[in-house]
Amino acid sequence: MMQRKARSKPARPALKAMWRANIDDHPIGLAWSPDGRNLAVAGVSGPITLFDGAQGEVRHKLSGHGLDTMAISWHRDSRLLASVGQDGKVRLWDAGTGTQRSEMAGGASWVERVAFSPVGDWLVSAAGRKLRLWNSSGELIREYPDANSTITDIKWRHDGKQFAISAYNGVVLYDPAEAEPLRRFEWQGSTLSLEWSPDGKYIATGDQDSTVHFWIVDTGKDLQMWGYETKVLELAWSFNGRYLATGGGTQVVIWDCSGKGPADTRPMMLEKHQHLIKHLQFQRQGMLLASGGNEGLLAIWRVKKKKPVLLADAMFRAPIASLAWSPDDRRIAVSDESGTLSIAAVQRM
Repeated sequence: MMQRKARSKPARPALKAMWRANIDDHPIGLAWSPDGRNLAVAGVSGPITLFDGAQGEVRHKLSGHGLDTMAISWHRDSRLLASVGQDGKVRLWDAGTGTQRSEMAGGASWVERVAFSPVGDWLVSAAGRKLRLWNSSGELIREYPDANSTITDIKWRHDGKQFAISAYNGVVLYDPAEAEPLRRFEWQGSTLSLEWSPDGKYIATGDQDSTVHFWIVDTGKDLQMWGYETKVLELAWSFNGRYLATGGGTQVVIWDCSGKGPADTRPMMLEKHQHLIKHLQFQRQGMLLASGGNEGLLAIWRVKKKKPVLLADAMFRAPIASLAWSPDDRRIAVSDESGTLSIAAVQRM
């Protein structure tokens, strides 16, 4: 349950609770539809619940995957939801009727990653080393040569013209119109997560060895940032591409990527969490950053160059499982590991 903390000075609350629900499962995926009308929540045991984003009513309960659901992704038109799971399937769901449209074989017993392109009609899935490209009708466009190791993440460039995958040996770039990889950024280490900067200049990766890489896409050169407490899974870019927020510990570490980039600079360090940070996300068109931690703390920060400011914080009963800003940046959805889902409106800050 979300509880606002008392302030020393009475003020308009930064977060206003809208609705709350419980899926009676550990949430493994949380995603707003691009039009903001639906909120999809995937439970680790398989089922997926579609909520009305404004009121919280359950619109549909999808059967999901018979073993475990691993990931979900919305089509850009908000009418179609893709899911993957440990039954080896990629499934496409009609958000209007709650029925399954297509079922596709992911290529291995576990399908762990899925991502619709922000433009066009492409869907990428990853199962172990298998990488497959589909259209929204569930037709297989192509199967790429096996990756050198298990694929750990997939992310599309913001214009949808390319996508990148991460694996043990670095990052590989693809054009969905081409059968072979475009480029490889090789590094002999375990890359766990990746995020494109909005301008496409950088690809940032979080790594098993407690480092962050900045790959400069045009040149293929990389920068490495170290000193994190643990492996880095949490990465979030501001909409203007200036700031990259990273986890990998109890502090939010923010790199300023303006000008000549983050090389030889000192990051901003945001201190509030007592336990490891699990999730980070910037607003889509604003400078508010949400961070969620293992102690159940949600924090909302305004990020600016001279001094980032903590604007609001709230405690949950269990570690934060996932969080997501709504497409209009006015609401934030937060789930904890007990299955509690809370939606709050963001007041003027």
